Parts: sequence; structure tokens; C-alpha cells
Amino acid sequence: MSKIYILCLMLLGLLAARPAAAQLYDVRPGDVSYNKSPRPAFKVQVDGTASDVRDFFQTWMKSSYNVKFKSGGVLGFMKSDVLTARQIPASSISGKLVDLYATITAPSDSVAEVSVFGGFDDNTFFSPDKTATEYNALRTMVQSYAGAARLSAYRTMVAEGEKKVKASEKEKERLEKERLNLQSNTTANLKRMEELKKKNAENLTQSRADSVTLIGTNTVLEQNRLRLQRRRDRLSALDRKN
Repeated sequence: MSKIYILCLMLLGLLAARPAAAQLYDVRPGDVSYNKSPRPAFKVQVDGTASDVRDFFQTWMKSSYNVKFKSGGVLGFMKSDVLTARQIPASSISGKLVDLYATITAPSDSVAEVSVFGGFDDNTFFSPDKTATEYNALRTMVQSYAGAARLSAYRTMVAEGEKKVKASEKEKERLEKERLNLQSNTTANLKRMEELKKKNAENLTQSRADSVTLIGTNTVLEQNRLRLQRRRDRLSALDRKN
């Protein structure tokens, strides 16, 4: 099985595990509650944890639009602080200074939702009816982010897949080496068992021969003992006569 095929299977598994509530990487309009009022925003769900997605979003906005957000820490599941960039130049949206805002929430532990909205000040937020040009420009910005987030996520998936494949290959090599060692040991043990079996058969034959010899030896021993005793008796008799 090739590495590419294994990686494809892993990616398909990751894709199959995604929630179906919203299509990932599709930018859609929505609302975000800010200062106790709903604000028109653009939302997009992407792969990754809320913390990782927040970090990538801030880095991408800085490198792509020179927009530096003030960090807001993620408070927990389905909660976030608002990231803010106030009175900044953003020529891709407007020739005026603008305020940009973003929230990062976590619909699940592997998907984060980015919501972006903006305005000229605390009283004028971009909307499709009153500031259509700026509103649509913000949509384009979020769509560009979604494309970059998708690319980054797939790069991360591929890197993780490569690590898993490498780990699996290493484990396979270890198991194959262990299998060969066990096979070699088994062959050596079987050979040794055959040698021991042959030696045991030889020992049994020799033992039987020794048993037969021992019987003859015991007979000769008894005869010799009797002969010796008769000689001792004769010697004693001669000693008494003298």
C-alpha cells in the first residue's frame, strides 16, 4: 500500500468526521452580538481548534492586509473574546479608517467558526443596505481568508498524515524484525529439539545396553564375592591348623 493511498484514506476519514451543520470554508452572512446589538458579519467554519484558528487568522491578517488585531483569549467551548483592530487603514475595504472585529468560536473540538464584522466607528457598522461597498469588500476579505485557511488546514492534515504513515512504517519494520527474529529462534529451537531428540534416543539405546551389561556385571560380582569368601574361609582353616 503506497504512502499516497494511505494519506488519501486518512484525509477521507477526517472529512467524514466533520460536522454537517455548516459547509466548511463557505463564507455566509450572519449576525454577531456586539455591545448588546446584532452586527452584520460574515462567518466561515474551518478545520482546527479555536486556539490554532485564532492564531492563524491573526497572523494571516497581519501578513495579508497589515491588520494587527488585539488578541482576545478563547474562553472555552462555544465562547470567545472579540478581536479588535480600531481605526486602521484598510484600502481594500475603504479609503477611510475602519474598525474591524472578529470572534472565534468552537462548534466542536476540531472545527472553529470565524466571524468577521466591521464599521467606521461604534455607531456605524458595515451592512448590506447602508454600506454595501464596504460590506461586500469585507466579504471578499473573509473569502480570501477562507481559501488560505483551507490550504493551511490541508497542509497540516498532510503533515500529520505523513507523521502517522512514518510511525506506522516504523512499527511495521519493528514487527517484521521481531517476526524474523522469532522465526529464526523457532528454527534454531526446532533444530535443537531434533538434536536433543536424537541424543535422547541414543541415550535410551545406551541405557538399555548398559542395563544388560549391568545384569552380567552383577552376576560376575556375586561370583567373585563367593569365590573370595571361599578363599578367605580356606585361609582361615589353614591358619588354625598351623
